[in-house]
Amino acid sequence: MADLIKAGHRVAGTVRDPEGRNQDAAKALRDIGVEVVDIDVTEDASVEAGVAAVEAAFGHVDVLVNNAGAGAHGLQENFSGEDFQRIFDVNVFGVQRMTRTVLPKMRERRSGLILNVTSLLGRVTIPFLGPYNAAKWAVEAMSENYRWELSQFGVDVAVIEPGGFPTNFFANLIAPTSRDQDASYGEFAGAPEAMLQGMGESLANNPLQVPQIVADAVLEVIHTPAGQRKFRNEVDKSGMAEPVIPMNKQAEAATKALFTAYGMDGMMTLNTAVADAA
Repeated sequence: MADLIKAGHRVAGTVRDPEGRNQDAAKALRDIGVEVVDIDVTEDASVEAGVAAVEAAFGHVDVLVNNAGAGAHGLQENFSGEDFQRIFDVNVFGVQRMTRTVLPKMRERRSGLILNVTSLLGRVTIPFLGPYNAAKWAVEAMSENYRWELSQFGVDVAVIEPGGFPTNFFANLIAPTSRDQDASYGEFAGAPEAMLQGMGESLANNPLQVPQIVADAVLEVIHTPAGQRKFRNEVDKSGMAEPVIPMNKQAEAATKALFTAYGMDGMMTLNTAVADAA
């Protein structure tokens, strides 16, 4: 957010309970010039009230960055339906709540950018992160669909696909509420912990894998002119992005071929003329 402020943007940052348990984080944001707004993305009323507050303060929202997320770690079979619901409520339904709340006015103005922070794990999967993998794959699909449905209204959509980073994200991973299946997995039940430890050490020992590169990518996408933005933006220095990049290019080519065959290829191009005419 600091980079956006330095670049001259007015920035609203969402925080849950900014006057209570997260008051220190809220103060740090206010100190650098961020307009702090109380939003819990898992609650419709909170999202609607928060977006209304931003629109009242700023006039309108030009860019929405959906960055709220919750990780998960453990044997997938141990996660209950309620566990999946909790993870999807933040990572998937939260994105939908925020997006559909800002879109009507973006479409009315015929301009705007929805920027979803997904993950390289929304393109490939790693074991023991099952619900998180599934949620990020879902957001990738949602983002693509919004890209097509909004293109002729002048509203752009892009995704940031980070790799893993040595942050407190790993310390806050959601574990299954029950480990009732561990016994039947035998020694393999310890594999999730071993994998997580190895991944954490690898990331911590990589001086290039720093969160700043994600912030840089967000700023670059925002500053790229409408109609020229790359849809999928891989951000990683750990080696995970290399096999995903050609897969993303192939997916784009396959989509273009499919859309052309069905006469829908025009939806793959953002209509910037409507923004000029609005």
